[in-house]
Amino acid sequence: MSFSSKLIQWYAQNARELPWRQTSDPYIIWLSEIILQQTRVEQGLPYFQTFVTQLPTVSDFADAPEDFILRLWQGLGYYSRARNMHKAAKAVMHDYSGRFPTSYHELIQLPGIGSYTASAIASFSSNEVRAVVDGNVYRVLSRVFGIDTDINSGAGKKQFQELADSLISEKEPGLYNQAIMDFGATVCKPKQPLCANCIFVHECDAFATGRIALLPKKIKKTKIRKRYFHYFIIRRSAEVMIAKRPDGDIWANLHEFPMIETAAPISVTELQENAAFKTHFAQNIPIPLGDSIKQILSHQHIYAQFYLLPEDIDIKNKKTDWQYILLEKLDTLAKHKLIFSFLRTDNFPQ
Repeated sequence: MSFSSKLIQWYAQNARELPWRQTSDPYIIWLSEIILQQTRVEQGLPYFQTFVTQLPTVSDFADAPEDFILRLWQGLGYYSRARNMHKAAKAVMHDYSGRFPTSYHELIQLPGIGSYTASAIASFSSNEVRAVVDGNVYRVLSRVFGIDTDINSGAGKKQFQELADSLISEKEPGLYNQAIMDFGATVCKPKQPLCANCIFVHECDAFATGRIALLPKKIKKTKIRKRYFHYFIIRRSAEVMIAKRPDGDIWANLHEFPMIETAAPISVTELQENAAFKTHFAQNIPIPLGDSIKQILSHQHIYAQFYLLPEDIDIKNKKTDWQYILLEKLDTLAKHKLIFSFLRTDNFPQ
């Protein structure tokens, strides 16, 4: 039995029941694919259901304000994906008269859609023969076929794509793609794979050579940048001061509290002597609210400390994007995960 036939046979008995598998609507499939990029199904499912409920058509998505989309996306991270989805929806309305494309060559032209996503949507919506290669597929193929080429390298990506293209079922490409991704997610897992239940255990190179934990091979080359953010909670009666992040940096256009960034961790005394702090807050004393919070991004580690400043403080040289809003409206703003998480702790003064 061929590799693809084995997988499809396994899938027929073990497929997970997921809502986006009950449709061939490319818009619904697109929503699921973007939301589930680097997000587990358990985490992504509630977001998917919210988007489908709030924005049931691509027209609804295109017409929605960006702030509304970011608010729905809140907590998923990688906010550029949500912005690209908005651009893609607008492009579908403008370039395709509202008809969401189903062919790879059309899909690949849309903002935020790369080779993997275009292949997935094309194969799931119109059964186009396009092999998907995501993290699950890299893992299954590298282990079964004993491939130790770095999956981050150009040579590795080319090698795995060519292998995937050679293995895909010509008759049932969509079913095959679903099968190999499910198999990687539930059997050939990153840690503690279920080798005893694996349909490829007798032909798996990694199992035979004891290299399960070593494959796939991925060399990390990115230098991690450390950043130190100091956030200030400034109240005025039933209001709190909010800032909006600028374009050109992480979390662009999302809301947070007024913030000062330093090159290294500093004490409260050092913060008071910081030039930016003195410029805006003069001689006021910041009171730390809990311990520092660490947020890990793909290329950056953010260390955030929150402070309380006196109510009704006279702020000098207030930035134009700093403004007071009613506390009751705070939850309606799109915020990045650091702020979203802090607001749900006991450290935020109610």
